[in-house]
Amino acid sequence: MKKYKIVQVKSGIGRPDRQKRTLIALGLRKLNRPVVVEGSPQVEGMINAVKHLLHVEEVSE
Repeated sequence: MKKYKIVQVKSGIGRPDRQKRTLIALGLRKLNRPVVVEGSPQVEGMINAVKHLLHVEEVSE
């Protein structure tokens, strides 16, 4: 299964509440702190919803 390294590079301040909750659901709490998550259709959908706030890399297993 794919793994993604996600880093939040833009703030969630001033964003709609739905986007803020998506960032929290992905495990992103602070800017520039990487999180590694397992790829699934649900996670890929969440990444796509807030991709303008993130930097995403696919991690080799």
